[in-house]
Amino acid sequence: MAANESNGMDQKAHVSTYLGFLNMAKWGTIATIVIVAIVVFVIAS
Repeated sequence: MAANESNGMDQKAHVSTYLGFLNMAKWGTIATIVIVAIVVFVIAS
């Protein structure tokens, strides 16, 4: 098996998709933390 061969895969599209996933994961985590903080604040009030 040749692990380093691209076999026609579009590396630029792969990197773009991966960076988009990381960005979505980052903002999703931040949004979840904010929502949890609001819910905890509402319940504690």
